[in-house]
Amino acid sequence: MMRKTLIVLWVWAAVGLRVAPSALAQTAGAMAPSPGLDLSGNWAPVLHEDFPERIPGPELVFYSGLPINEAATLFALSWDSSRLTVPEHQCQVHVSPYMYRGPLQLRIWEERDPQSQRVIAIRQYIQNYEQNRTIWMDNRAHPPEGVAHTWMGFSTGKWEGNILTVYTTHIKDGWVRRNGLPESDQATLVEHFIRHGNMFTHVSIVTDPVYLSEPLIKSEDFLQVIPEGQNWVYPCESVVEIQRPRGAVPHYLPGENPFLKDFASRMKIPLEAALGGAETMYPEYREKMKTMPIAVQN
Repeated sequence: MMRKTLIVLWVWAAVGLRVAPSALAQTAGAMAPSPGLDLSGNWAPVLHEDFPERIPGPELVFYSGLPINEAATLFALSWDSSRLTVPEHQCQVHVSPYMYRGPLQLRIWEERDPQSQRVIAIRQYIQNYEQNRTIWMDNRAHPPEGVAHTWMGFSTGKWEGNILTVYTTHIKDGWVRRNGLPESDQATLVEHFIRHGNMFTHVSIVTDPVYLSEPLIKSEDFLQVIPEGQNWVYPCESVVEIQRPRGAVPHYLPGENPFLKDFASRMKIPLEAALGGAETMYPEYREKMKTMPIAVQN
């Protein structure tokens, strides 16, 4: 009986190896773990980078260090901060290129195929505005150009060594800086999630053919939080704060922004420097500033 059993097992193994080596290879490949590091966990931002912009908020007509074009400047100088009191804007979500800059709690987990255990998607729950983001990891294509845009956009990712690189399209219009500087719905986003032990660095590269003359690169760090820590809900309900005529939107007409020189004059810098542009991102611009008149508040 034992001899017969051994013969049967030997024949079964020989037949399997002869008729289906590719099938065995596919099975082995399907069960192999995905490359890269696991980003799963609860994370909180470390706010040491660009703190004044991210928490207190940027000052009005402070656009320095951003590669904005004339269209963005015109939009921003027409923007009145009272616009945030309009019910339609009170709960307006920060889009994915900006979302990680503010105070938030971030939860990340993997969604895996139940059969192969390959990662289908990396999911994120972002406490700020209670956003759910999906980063597809199964090589699916991005949707056609005419598909509706969302706050988080449509994201696909891939591991490049131990760095998760994410490509996002179909994003709604939002902010480059939350003092009126716009980002169009034509913007695209490239991100790199780089983990270092219980921390990870998030690097974002925004390209916007409407409002940016060069790509805008930002970064911020996150620390793993155990236990969860802060509150994970963000209930937001709009109310009528100020009575206005129906359809009225706070704004400034060209040349009528009363805060045009406020920031520049207090910082004792030229107005042109406060108005930003790609040139203001580079160290060489400091030498040019020495030849320009300091802004004086009227």
